[in-house]
Amino acid sequence: MKVVSERQAAELIEDGWTIIPGGFGSCGHPDGLTRAISDRFKREGRPRNLGLLFASAAGDLNGRGVDILAQSGLVAKAIGGFWGLVPQLGNMARQGEIEAHNWPQGVISQLFRAIAAKKPGVISNIGLHTFVDPDHQGARLNQRAECTLVQKIVINGNSTLFFPALNVNCALLRGTFCDPLGNISMEREVSYSDALAQAMAVKNSGGIVIVQVESLVGLHDIEPQDVKIPGILVDYVTVSRPDEHPQTYGEAHNSTFTRPGVLIPSVSTISCAERIIAKRALQEIRYANARVINLGIGIPVAVGQIAEELGCADLMSFTVESGVIGGRPARGLSFGASYRPVSIIEQAALFDFYEGGGIDVACLGFAEMDSFGNVNVSKFGRRLQGAGGFINISQSARYVIFCGTFTAIGLVLGISEGKLRIVREGRVNKFVRQVSHITFNGAYSQSLGQKVIFITERAVFALRDGVVYLEEVAPGISVEQEIMPFIEGGFVVSGTCKSMSDDVFSM
Repeated sequence: MKVVSERQAAELIEDGWTIIPGGFGSCGHPDGLTRAISDRFKREGRPRNLGLLFASAAGDLNGRGVDILAQSGLVAKAIGGFWGLVPQLGNMARQGEIEAHNWPQGVISQLFRAIAAKKPGVISNIGLHTFVDPDHQGARLNQRAECTLVQKIVINGNSTLFFPALNVNCALLRGTFCDPLGNISMEREVSYSDALAQAMAVKNSGGIVIVQVESLVGLHDIEPQDVKIPGILVDYVTVSRPDEHPQTYGEAHNSTFTRPGVLIPSVSTISCAERIIAKRALQEIRYANARVINLGIGIPVAVGQIAEELGCADLMSFTVESGVIGGRPARGLSFGASYRPVSIIEQAALFDFYEGGGIDVACLGFAEMDSFGNVNVSKFGRRLQGAGGFINISQSARYVIFCGTFTAIGLVLGISEGKLRIVREGRVNKFVRQVSHITFNGAYSQSLGQKVIFITERAVFALRDGVVYLEEVAPGISVEQEIMPFIEGGFVVSGTCKSMSDDVFSM
């Protein structure tokens, strides 16, 4: 292991290399390293035509994280799971400036381990009957991705998907401390993400592993059980500046992200719509007597906050696919961390648990849905979110609760005497005739025997027998005036349709 400057580290990167940028969501990305690569490109025009392979691209929606590399000529290709926090890279994909593919986040997470073990790739049912399936788009995001890399194969008479291993040349990772042997600890990192598997994948591919740390320590200053990336896997280390190494893009440092015993910070403000949806989702979780719950990015994360406010959080374990178990998942630019977690494991290991049926209930967002129960969260309008872990989770959970506002952009609500009032309607309809990207296939979900409901601020819908039923309506809401006109694809009013619980609207 050699300690180098960020500039020296950037000079190691060669044209055409495939880079694994570390981090998850808004956490754990080595900004100092990626900024040095960007600066070198601006000075020298090198390195050129890099490939990127990421499970969840870290970013802050404003140019930090992986978006630092989003420059024409610097990046030529990207295969990624979650793109939602790197809009500049997403725009390059959307406009065809780079070859772009969107594989399920959990599959990519598992692929790092496959590459490390020199396996041919990952065989998985995750992605069947979605845009990932070669019978649909084959995970391609634009025309520049001329050929699908995902293959559909048959094993024992059943169709499944094959995601091939890729050659990787460099991993840009992050840790807390580094000893003289290159051993890396991560005690101040909010998750381990895939750092170990990423380092192994690159090392066994003959590439180089570069780790950005907060500081150097002496020999034996790191306990063996605290080493998350062994020194035998590390080639170069850089020491970061504090502004290039925040715990999350939302908070420079918060001890409750890594320590279970300290006081939790004051809760953040959530909107009226979020509170209604989260309270109703929490009711459903309690009805189901669920223990293990996954909370997705956006509105679903508010469920954890409501559970704490109502004093029932200790009865359930909230998880985030970054590898964090327990506590209250953080929101916004700290998503990927949790306040007072009870354990942190590697991301791929948590996805193994998810895909094996370990989730009792998954609370996920939705951007579009249609009358067949298909859902789009990955690509809509001018936005490229990417599927992230959504497909892994939504195809594996026993019970899926989609949480989202009925319309989007500009929706304003009011509550008076326990009744909901639409002050201003959102400008975008989310209930469409046909989703533009199938991230969740309603018919396939039904064949798997899953229970699926959709919770909005004004109504609750259920998917049964291939049809979406209106099950509940908020008090004060007219089906004819405030629901029907905003649903393009139609729905069926359940014979047992009732009013949403009054408790949901007590603010």
